[in-house]
Amino acid sequence: MIDQSAKFSKFLLFTFLLLIVTASCKNKPEKVSEQEIVQEQSKEKELFFKLSLAQWSLSKPIIEGKMNPMDFAEKAHDMGFSGIEYVSGLYSTQIEESDLQTVLDTLKARSEKFNVENVLIMIDGEGDLAVSSTEERNKAVDNHKKWVDAAQFLKCHSIRVNLFGSNDAETWKQNSIKGLKNIGEYAATKGVNVLVENHGYLSSNAKLLVEVMEGVNLSNVGTLPDFGNFCLKREGGERWEAKCVEEYPRYQGIKEMMPFAKAVSAKSYNFNLEGQETIMEFEKILKIVKDAGYTGYIGVEYEGQNLSAEEGIIATKKLLISEGKKLQ
Repeated sequence: MIDQSAKFSKFLLFTFLLLIVTASCKNKPEKVSEQEIVQEQSKEKELFFKLSLAQWSLSKPIIEGKMNPMDFAEKAHDMGFSGIEYVSGLYSTQIEESDLQTVLDTLKARSEKFNVENVLIMIDGEGDLAVSSTEERNKAVDNHKKWVDAAQFLKCHSIRVNLFGSNDAETWKQNSIKGLKNIGEYAATKGVNVLVENHGYLSSNAKLLVEVMEGVNLSNVGTLPDFGNFCLKREGGERWEAKCVEEYPRYQGIKEMMPFAKAVSAKSYNFNLEGQETIMEFEKILKIVKDAGYTGYIGVEYEGQNLSAEEGIIATKKLLISEGKKLQ
């Protein structure tokens, strides 16, 4: 009886410990707690800029079907962000299954529920605004108008557009001025800005892009300097993916674009053991941004392959906070 009683006691002890461990694992938080979010936002208040999350950082899990893009606001909130930047192309399936307004209604409701500010919408796949054909250019402008309306509905301050079309510098410049003036004048009636990102080829030639801004001469048309994306030419003339064979000077380009900037994108690719980005100096870039008098949102846009989307977002955010504090 003594042996059986001892065995039974050991069994009860083992069961009790197992329940504790199991409960502990189940209760382990999978997202940032509200207290941690408050602490992160407190750190943000010490910076000269605010932090938003660019949806492109989550493009891989969204495209692979591991994340619903409709959950973007919740995800950003859970990671401690106060602003979000949408990518139009990541909602094509949802729009096809219902319609754009239904999607917008849901996005607006969720951004309000999770208390995040809708900052801007990045527009892709709606036609080239710098193409030489007047008919094609005007069609592209018309395609972008619904996104201007969407930005107004979501209370985003801007849409981001691309400037692709001609590869001849002077032709591209004149086409860009025409296309941007057209969409910019429409956006002005909606209280929305139209921003051009350095996104490859002639749009990454900052000096030339500044000449376009001066030619458009509209207060609601500006730039969105991206820390990366200064490739002027790729192998085989490819727009994406292929190896870059010519780049515009990164820091010079950002400095030239900043006087017209209404948003900024903190692109990141890879990090060393000290948490620094391996191909660019965040502190140097942030000083350029600060010296330009910019105090708005800087969007975290991780585009690397070595970390998961969440790990890359967190690494970029931490780097922005640590380097930003040095400039206070």
